[in-house]
Amino acid sequence: MAREPRQERSRTTRRRLIDATVECLAELGWTGTTVGVVAERAGVSRGAAQHHFPTREDLVVATVEFLTEEQITEVRRRAETLPQGRGRAEPVARMLLNLYTGAKFRAALHLWVAASTDDALRAVLAPLEAKVGRESHRVAVDLLGADESRPGVRETVQATLDLARGLGLADLLSDDSKRRQRLVRQWAKVLEPIVGEGGDRPVP
Repeated sequence: MAREPRQERSRTTRRRLIDATVECLAELGWTGTTVGVVAERAGVSRGAAQHHFPTREDLVVATVEFLTEEQITEVRRRAETLPQGRGRAEPVARMLLNLYTGAKFRAALHLWVAASTDDALRAVLAPLEAKVGRESHRVAVDLLGADESRPGVRETVQATLDLARGLGLADLLSDDSKRRQRLVRQWAKVLEPIVGEGGDRPVP
């Protein structure tokens, strides 16, 4: 059997470490997520882990960047099947309000909490979080085909993302899915007036 090319092995190892980081953060929090623990969870040596990510902060930055790109790519792919016109508002609302759920959101939440008291983590996480926020906002605008030059549109889009984060927090301690679905239907009515012609086309 031919050996796996070195570049492909490297990508595979990085992905295993990133997946393990998400699992560890969601289960153990920031304190319990050390490079050694992540390496063991990923099934690689500590040396191999530190070759890819010398510090825990490096590992976290790479994980957040990778997951953000992966999530945005998936949202854009799903957007290609959305209906046109104002009928797009409810599926877009559902897609956006479900962004902040599951293990990935729990992992991110542990990082936010830890960064509030950890200067080193905050230094690397704050600019990254700002970048993620901008990208999430841009995707929401694209999905809606919204015109942010109109009064109140930018604020409505941002309120949608803020609502999504709040619902994600509510879902941490109990299954909040039924209430979320009711809110999706109601919030879609808020979004309908800002759905523009750009929302009628698949997102590039």
